[in-house]
Amino acid sequence: MPIFISYSHSDKKFVDKLAMRLVKKQVHVWLDRWELRVGDSLLSRIQEAITESSALLVVLSKAAVASEWCAKELNGGLMRELEEKRVVVLPVLIEDCKIPLFLKEKMYADFRSDFDEGLRVTLEKVANLTNEWQARINSQEWHNDMAIDWSREHGAYWFRFTTISHGKTIPYSVLAVTMISTNIISDRWYHMHVKEGSDDIARCEIINGLATHLRDREDSDVILADQFPVHLQTEFEVGPVTMLATTEIRRLGDDTGGDAYFRIRQQISGLADRMNAIRSVRSDATPIEMASREKVKKAKSKKQSPETKVTTVAPARNKKSKKP
Repeated sequence: MPIFISYSHSDKKFVDKLAMRLVKKQVHVWLDRWELRVGDSLLSRIQEAITESSALLVVLSKAAVASEWCAKELNGGLMRELEEKRVVVLPVLIEDCKIPLFLKEKMYADFRSDFDEGLRVTLEKVANLTNEWQARINSQEWHNDMAIDWSREHGAYWFRFTTISHGKTIPYSVLAVTMISTNIISDRWYHMHVKEGSDDIARCEIINGLATHLRDREDSDVILADQFPVHLQTEFEVGPVTMLATTEIRRLGDDTGGDAYFRIRQQISGLADRMNAIRSVRSDATPIEMASREKVKKAKSKKQSPETKVTTVAPARNKKSKKP
């Protein structure tokens, strides 16, 4: 999802410079002059953008503080903060001015004397909103921390999805590490993307492919009875190739005397959904990537897929279960 920039058109020169520097750092911004077209409803398009953006970058200047339109955009962002109970409004100060009351307690990026320092602070603030490879995904009962990394070793590529799910009121966490390995054909497929500079798109297809494969597979759900790991293994399709995913899942923390019911498909789907939401606003999306996103949104087809192999290490202990 993009970062909405709220500003006065009197500050157009500064905002253009800031927006371009953010874009060069792979931050996806929503700027009215870039997004609005002749005939668009100004009010509805801006309201929609404010609602769907990751955050509002509010450029503070004398002109902006005096602008009724900027005040409306700021109020929209502050209302989202109250509703979502998270930071939505990110102030940017470009000159001495009267800071609005509800922003006085917020830390702001100061561009008044040093543009580069202000940019550094801004990038730090938006990093967790724009990085599709590392994040925290929250649910009602759980925090899900995730990271995706990849490398090439011994002439073959591998990809690793790591998630740690920890309950807000539960004294243990669940660690899941999924390793995806390539064969000769899939390795060539990915290497072709690397040479073409589209390897990020290929990684998105891999995540979407695994998420689609697991989405309705109840046989990928496991019971964690103790500290010993459970292993899953499955083959899945990514466009024209097949890859192998091996997952190790284990419980860490206090032994509550009960079992934990874990759905790795929810974690992988969460990774795919967040990645797709961030990338959906990028201008470099290709037809292949758009088709991959659309595939994830649809229900899984009814065709027969390879059976997931589940290896457990101990019998379940018959007590209350929690579902991360």
